[in-house]
Amino acid sequence: MKDHRDVVLAPVVSEKSYELLEANVYTFRVHPSASKPEIKDAVESLFDVTVLKVNTMNRKGKRRRNRRSPTFGRRPDVKRALVTLAEGDQIELFDV
Repeated sequence: MKDHRDVVLAPVVSEKSYELLEANVYTFRVHPSASKPEIKDAVESLFDVTVLKVNTMNRKGKRRRNRRSPTFGRRPDVKRALVTLAEGDQIELFDV
């Protein structure tokens, strides 16, 4: 992975992710092959913050029924990263 913008794809906007903001934990969609050190370096360079901890999770895509034919499709698999920042750091992208 060369560019940091290829590692961190998008922020996750959900009730659970906004609840974690109080604990200074931010949630991002990341590239499926990104490692924890790559995610840490990318977040630190993109947002100019200090990252304490990175937790990742691979979420399987749901199986979805097709309306017109009796076939099934799938939503894509997604990798998420829960990034814990140092005390006093914040990302303005998530201002509530």
